Amino acid sequence: MTNVTIWNENRHEKKNQVVADIYPKGIHGAIADFLKEDNNQIKTATLDDTDHGLTDEVLNNTDVLVWWGHLAHDEVSDEIVEKVHKRVLEGMGLIVLHSGHFSKIFKKLMGTTCDLKWREADEKERMWVVDPSHPITEGIGEFIELEKEEMYGEHFDIPAPDELVFVSWFEGGEVFRSGATFQRGKGKIFYFRPGHETYPTYYHKDVQKVIKNAVKWAENSNTPTPVYGNAKPLEKIGNTAHVLKEEL
Repeated sequence: MTNVTIWNENRHEKKNQVVADIYPKGIHGAIADFLKEDNNQIKTATLDDTDHGLTDEVLNNTDVLVWWGHLAHDEVSDEIVEKVHKRVLEGMGLIVLHSGHFSKIFKKLMGTTCDLKWREADEKERMWVVDPSHPITEGIGEFIELEKEEMYGEHFDIPAPDELVFVSWFEGGEVFRSGATFQRGKGKIFYFRPGHETYPTYYHKDVQKVIKNAVKWAENSNTPTPVYGNAKPLEKIGNTAHVLKEEL
């Protein structure tokens, strides 16, 4: 069983009736509903919770953190960002959705501006699978088609991904690297583009399947933690090494 924490800014749902009607439980609630289908242990957290809902106890007991934000990236505490960053390096998986590309944590992990082109014009998006062998694409056909979505276009200012999983084409002509993986320390990171708040994208079964697959992929399998610093030799060091040291 995977311990998943879903973090959502939860501001659009309070300010925009269209969003509230589409996601009456909040975007975090919609994502929680389908992730529960895989018998994951689910927690949700929002920006206005104490410590943004990401207390030490919550983070230390989270295998995979799912992140959605847009309006209030700057309101996220730098202290909490540092704690999330530390946990990713320690092995916590991180799935960054849609406008989370501009979140403090994603930009810190990427080391770039993470900027891009965008447009809201009710465009068709066709998201092509470009790595059909990747576990995140399991159960998905050649592409996922969304009738209406916000356009994100290249250039997307991120480092070259470790693995490129999806590339999107939009009705207006742009393309975008819409599914990309990275590793930082022991932590696996997946950026997944679709999910604009005024569209019911998180009810799309293929989108749900990708996020379910990503949670399984991102969970750390108790890999060993490296030991750093001055190290005692595992074997006896012979006289030659001592002579060389003295000569130096």
